[in-house]
Amino acid sequence: MDIETQHTERDRSSRPSDSEQPSDPEGPEDRSRSAFGGRISNWVPGGRITVVLLVLLLFLLLVSTFVLQPFQIPSGSMERGLRIGDRVLVNKLAYRFDGRPRRGDIVVFDGTGSFGHGDYIKRVVGVGGDHVVCCDEEGRILVNGQSVDESAFLYPGDRPSTVPFDVVVPDGTLFVLGDHRADSSDSRDHLGSPGGGMVPLDDVIGRADWIVWPVGHATRIERPDAYARVPDAEADAGAASDAGAATDAGAASGAEARSARAEDGDG
Repeated sequence: MDIETQHTERDRSSRPSDSEQPSDPEGPEDRSRSAFGGRISNWVPGGRITVVLLVLLLFLLLVSTFVLQPFQIPSGSMERGLRIGDRVLVNKLAYRFDGRPRRGDIVVFDGTGSFGHGDYIKRVVGVGGDHVVCCDEEGRILVNGQSVDESAFLYPGDRPSTVPFDVVVPDGTLFVLGDHRADSSDSRDHLGSPGGGMVPLDDVIGRADWIVWPVGHATRIERPDAYARVPDAEADAGAASDAGAATDAGAASGAEARSARAEDGDG
């Protein structure tokens, strides 16, 4: 038996082939990305940490511009639910895709030209076409003839309104009130001003959906059931013809409101 020949063949087969090469853990594409990231890191002071922080800031800026925006409550006009210093997240996409504010929503809007300079936060009481009146025999606000029980969110001890008004909300606008009616400058106080105290839909920034600070007060802001039974406005000639008279009555009510109490200029 040729023992030497057998060992030689076995040794030759056990050696790795010259054509075999160690696998490359990074492909050409990975190496390219790594090199590109390395060049950016070398160019930016602070290296990779600075790059990560810049990307994070850009992401937060895009979110704040197009999706969610924090808003600090500047006054007590929305107590008891929203307190001074609370921070809420405003959903800027809530009304972007054919959606419109609904009665009971809490909205943030730009008050320039209608309320004053700056952003305001109020509750939607009437939408386009609604007939809003204060008050019924029990002191409640009526929307399209339906009395609304607002006791679940009104500030304790407040009446729905101490000032009478009778308005038809023009299409494309909102009639808004603060939950702390005795401490809120809202649609009632601007009935005689340009725009008649109404908020154009184009000025609505978004819907307040969450209280995020302080942590102990953090909660989701839900739409109350108080307006669930309010019927849709009747789009007939009668409501349209009443709008002029309602506007005149509203202007008188606004003047009365301003003489009864000084505007607080709240947000």
